Amino acid sequence: MLDQGTASPATEPPARKASGLSVLMRRKPVDVLVEEGGKGEGGTLRRTLSMWQLTMISIGATLGTGIFVVLGDSVPKAGPAITIAFVLAGLTALFSALSYAELAGTIPVAGSSYSYAYATMGELVAWVCGWCLVLEYGVSVAAVAVGWGEYLNELLNGTIGVTIPAVLSSAPGEGGVINLPGLLVVLLAMVFLLGGAKESARANTIMVIVKIAALLLFCAIGFTGFQSGNYADFMPLGVAGVSAAGASLFFSYIGFDAASTAGEEAKNPQRDLPRAIMLSLIIVTALYVLVAAVAVGAWKWTKFEGSSASLTAIMNDVSGQTFWGTLLAAGAVISIASVVLTVLYGQTRVLFAMSRDGLVPKVFGKVSGKTGTPRVNTVLVSLFCGALASVIPLGKLVDATSIGTLFAFALVNVAVVILRRTRPDMPRTFKAPLGWTFPVLGFAFCVYNMFSLDTVTWVVFGCWMAAGLVFYFLYGMRRSRLATAEK
Repeated sequence: MLDQGTASPATEPPARKASGLSVLMRRKPVDVLVEEGGKGEGGTLRRTLSMWQLTMISIGATLGTGIFVVLGDSVPKAGPAITIAFVLAGLTALFSALSYAELAGTIPVAGSSYSYAYATMGELVAWVCGWCLVLEYGVSVAAVAVGWGEYLNELLNGTIGVTIPAVLSSAPGEGGVINLPGLLVVLLAMVFLLGGAKESARANTIMVIVKIAALLLFCAIGFTGFQSGNYADFMPLGVAGVSAAGASLFFSYIGFDAASTAGEEAKNPQRDLPRAIMLSLIIVTALYVLVAAVAVGAWKWTKFEGSSASLTAIMNDVSGQTFWGTLLAAGAVISIASVVLTVLYGQTRVLFAMSRDGLVPKVFGKVSGKTGTPRVNTVLVSLFCGALASVIPLGKLVDATSIGTLFAFALVNVAVVILRRTRPDMPRTFKAPLGWTFPVLGFAFCVYNMFSLDTVTWVVFGCWMAAGLVFYFLYGMRRSRLATAEK
């Protein structure tokens, strides 16, 4: 039986051949998106994920590199006001999270914001959004993998007294030839994902519990070295510094939307997806602000410059021994690995949805009948992300990921407004409060943070968008399922 407010396929107007701008604006009906849920080439995805596992997926994809690695790059920009920068980035994520929660409960499909855009703004905008998600998920996997290598070296140094040589643990241009640890962690995540969504979710849940415990341990040890004087010069670089740090720290919140990519593998997506998204964001924000406040209280902000594993260094300084720092490094190695696992999962599911619509090759939509996973998709994406992690420096990856994510989030906020106007009668298990207030604020905050990023990041983003549009006009526009249905 169709949900109330959802049009019956029999009442849909017959397909007409589109032309001109109407080709670019053709939309995929919401009921068709939902009806196709889980269906792929040769098999279907399996609905095995509970609300708890969905929440752990979002926390797993979010909580990791942002606090363990990027903190060292962001504190020199904002000073002790790094806590405000985290709140600013968190507000941006919150407003967009409300929109994600509403759409995830209304259109519970694997494509996340790509599918939401397809249903509301048309094919071209959906493609642009999907292309941004490739940047968000694919490149952030590489960025997280780079950070994982830093803590792996800390762990090896603290346990057996050796480290991986820089030539094998750093990108070209940073004193190395290849970042082997970055490649290794992506390939390990690939192995987990090939085993199935349920098995991967179980492994991720264990890793999330470990990472939360590691951060709480840091707060307990770090607070013993807290010095109020470290907060004396609270905003040394002014509002501009806080804004710049907030834009970079938005990378720390990337991943809360990962649960929305599991819409076709959730047991009760309409109920559980909105809850998982909001709960994960609340937990992550509270931990970020707490850890940042303790870190700056224990270490003067000028000492963070150039420190990729700053939390471990703080633990060693405060305790006067290396044991606690080594223990934290072990927690970081496990926790950052969970980010790689869950974000890589999200990337494969977005490409799965785009393949089903014909916008990317069919190989990304093939599902294994044995495991219920897009296996070829997973292997191809893992090899691509592993290659990026092995040769590109962390800083370049972080900013490129942030701008792509902000753009995609901005479109999600617009999609909420459009869907409320065009389909006000659709059943919604969650609705962002105060009318259009939060979607509008979410859009504004995303745009503001985008313009806080540097010119080089915008150039990279422009080149990425140009490459995506070329691919769409040469391939996707002609091969999309909506296009073939019109012939």
